Amino acid sequence: MIPILIRILIFLLFAFFIDWYSYQAFRTLFPSQAWIKIGFWIFSIFVYLFIAYGFLNFDRSSNNNLNLGRLISLLVLSLIPKLIILSFMFGEDIIRFLTGTYQSATGNSNGDFLPDRRKFVSQAALLLSAVPFLGILHGVLVGKYRYRVVNHTLEFDDLPEEFDGFTITQISDIHSGSFDNKKKLEYGVDLINKQESDIILFTGDLVNNHSKEMEPWIDTFKKLQAPMGKYSILGNHDYGDYMSWPSKDAKEANMQRLYEIQEELGFKLLRNENVKITKAGASIDLIGVENWGKGFAQHGDLPKAAANLDAKSFKILMSHDPSHFDEEVKNFAQFIHLTLSGHTHGMQFGIEIPGFIKWSPASLRYPKWAGMYEELGRYLHVNRGFGVLAFPGRVGIWPEITVLKLKRR
Repeated sequence: MIPILIRILIFLLFAFFIDWYSYQAFRTLFPSQAWIKIGFWIFSIFVYLFIAYGFLNFDRSSNNNLNLGRLISLLVLSLIPKLIILSFMFGEDIIRFLTGTYQSATGNSNGDFLPDRRKFVSQAALLLSAVPFLGILHGVLVGKYRYRVVNHTLEFDDLPEEFDGFTITQISDIHSGSFDNKKKLEYGVDLINKQESDIILFTGDLVNNHSKEMEPWIDTFKKLQAPMGKYSILGNHDYGDYMSWPSKDAKEANMQRLYEIQEELGFKLLRNENVKITKAGASIDLIGVENWGKGFAQHGDLPKAAANLDAKSFKILMSHDPSHFDEEVKNFAQFIHLTLSGHTHGMQFGIEIPGFIKWSPASLRYPKWAGMYEELGRYLHVNRGFGVLAFPGRVGIWPEITVLKLKRR
């Protein structure tokens, strides 16, 4: 493994390359304003040294998610706009090189091999770089708590009549270690309650790493209400696998505390098991598996969780990672009508215009990354997440509260 100092050095060299090209745009537009050019380098050097110092001194055992998030947001704010500028300036250099080569070969050179930079290219680069900068800034300051309610209505031939109109509120990926505003969080919890669904289902990742992250927010999330119960499962971050522990016993104690917190919140945690949801003498089966993800630790055991269920019963599965659907669920021996997942967050970045475009970098890793999918008569819904992880914001992919209404066809 590359030592951390070497990795930081590589990062700083990469950052200098990006900054050098970004500087060309400022130098072209402000040739006589030395204070702008000097200020550019002072600001860039300060930002990168601050980031390098922060990562160099970050203690994985401290679990300080907010400080890490701030470092990541500063890095993204600094780099993404400059990458836009880089694409313009580097592209212009390619054209300048080809033009200079042609002029030299044809004897039309005026003495300088490379033609001068064109001012309008630098103007376009700086103007367009402001778009992602403002978008990212909005994502950090506003997007993190810009909750939206997404509604879906699903029809089934074999839904028990008593459950016609049954409503489910799904939330996922709370990641409580990343919260920093109680008032805005309480607004999100109140918004969940305003949906007045029959049941609330939470599909995993209560914390980033440590159970103590949820301690300050227990009273807030205890306010969640649903007349037919609240149920939950574990996500990949709930196991504490992404931080250093002083001992196995400490990690296990953290896990036990997380189970206790689930109970304090009023959630029935399903760990490879099922429960019957009853209404007016009829019932549907709710199945919950532990985390099962392609490329992640696989604690889920669907055969165990669905054992002894009636083959003809109506079934809803909670499984944190949507890759489980393609890998096992859609071809599972027992017909599972609806699977609820989360995990992807939609990468907290993307473009969604209903009826026109829906894209996120998450689609490169997960074919089913957000929203509703249907395959082989079985439905999968992937929630975009209630909280954030690492980058403390959302750009174009907002925190989601899903309301699903089940109808009998």
